Amino acid sequence: MRQVIPRIDPAPSRLSYRFQRLMLTPLYRRLLRVGLPVLVVAGLCAGYLADEGRRVALTDQVAEIRRQIETRPEFMVRLMAIDGASESVQADIHEIFPYDLPASSFDLDLPAIRTMLEELPAVAQANVRIRQGGVLAVEIAERQPVALWRTRDGIDVVDIEGESIASVTSRAARPDLPVMTGDGAAAHVAQALDILQAARPLGQDIRGLVRMGERRWDLVLHDGKRILLPEDEPVRALERVIVLNAAHDMLDRDLVAIDMRIGARPTVRLSDYATEEWWRITSMTSGAD
Repeated sequence: MRQVIPRIDPAPSRLSYRFQRLMLTPLYRRLLRVGLPVLVVAGLCAGYLADEGRRVALTDQVAEIRRQIETRPEFMVRLMAIDGASESVQADIHEIFPYDLPASSFDLDLPAIRTMLEELPAVAQANVRIRQGGVLAVEIAERQPVALWRTRDGIDVVDIEGESIASVTSRAARPDLPVMTGDGAAAHVAQALDILQAARPLGQDIRGLVRMGERRWDLVLHDGKRILLPEDEPVRALERVIVLNAAHDMLDRDLVAIDMRIGARPTVRLSDYATEEWWRITSMTSGAD
């Protein structure tokens, strides 16, 4: 009797079939190829770093490597070169500079240094950069003094923007600068300089400018006479005074002020003595009639 050999079913088992179908899914294939190795590595790292001593040692090693890189000679800043600053400003910069040189360029906060320098009263703008050779280049644009501003607290030297640069004890310390006074004068320095420039043809010494009511200017001459200028177009009003003075020698007369606040009607204010003389002459003329 011949033995019957059972045939092997070529179809996969149910478990094998499901596994093959699962492997055809892109997501599971990525998980097996990438996710599983990442999880294994992360687990090993977590197990290694679970010990506090290992964590401290690793942190110290990383810090030491970083220190060795940052303190390499090519990254060290040894000198500071200041350009465009006067001796006094240079002294102020050296006094407030927060770092001890040599220092690593990685430790220098250049934006913070620039902000710190621009906070100095005499500095309008600062530029800070590191040049080759380990030099910290500091370029300074100083504020230019253009006037003195007399206040209740003293006398300030101001620039064209009205920013205070320094303080002086008296006008004699800066005789080359004009004097302003009055609340709000520092906010209109440019206009004040235009008025002083226009006043040169008067041929008289100018004592200064007084800001009145934070709205307009009074031009004060050396003998105390005042020219009261309007709020709008003060230079044009002053030019009219120059023309009147050239025609009638107004400023050589015994007067106190010339009021130009009303452009259509300039007014002359006489001194007390001139007023008394005018009344006396008028009374005599009236009596003679």
